[in-house]
Amino acid sequence: MLLCDKCDRGYHMYCLRPIVARVPAGSWFCPNCKADPIKEFPLVQTKIIDFFRIQRSSQAAHASLLESRKRKKRSTSLIVSKKKRRLLPFIPSNDQARRLQQMGSLATALTTSGVEFSDKLTYMPGMAPRSANRPALEKGGMQIMSREDKASLELCQAMCKAGEWPPLLVVFDSCEGFTVEADGCIKDLTIITEYVGDVDYLKNREKDEGDSMMTLLSTGNPSTTLVVCPDKRSNVARFINGINNHTP
Repeated sequence: MLLCDKCDRGYHMYCLRPIVARVPAGSWFCPNCKADPIKEFPLVQTKIIDFFRIQRSSQAAHASLLESRKRKKRSTSLIVSKKKRRLLPFIPSNDQARRLQQMGSLATALTTSGVEFSDKLTYMPGMAPRSANRPALEKGGMQIMSREDKASLELCQAMCKAGEWPPLLVVFDSCEGFTVEADGCIKDLTIITEYVGDVDYLKNREKDEGDSMMTLLSTGNPSTTLVVCPDKRSNVARFINGINNHTP
């Protein structure tokens, strides 16, 4: 049980969202007492483009991206008929204004949380080096992506770089904090984002209070097992702890 140092109310550590794994050092304030007013990120296209470092592609590049999406859509039915459980690329919202709002909600969540936007794994000094991320170390062997799944992933990466966004909204809940909800229908096995952040050894994070670490490389040894830590740099994955289906 934790007692708030401001209002003296008691909270069960594992009932809090995010949970508190161990008693914090120093003062602790409950979600109501520590809540700061959320400053909405301005829904200005140029600011959104700069924040997410969106590439200003040429008309030819944009046309090529649209053609890739069409080819993927045409081939999906054939692939599914042969083999099930293929990964699908996300389908962005058609409404450009709505897409801007989706991106703005993520920018608001990131800036409020003090997290820098990143769309790739980062290797920082003092943490695990890039050379430590070797598939050969994976206990039991690394699963290999099929050619079709890799094509879906690459299409999603290209769409995000061009400002084509998955239909997701980051919303704030007084109990859950920032969380993600689907802003439209998303089919099963759809790629919505890559889990990114700082890469570190598990041994360095065993007493970490972070609530959203994910295993990147499991070797069976905490000294070589790698985890992704999205507390400083990340994308929408930082706030995904279960996506709620959106019902208008």
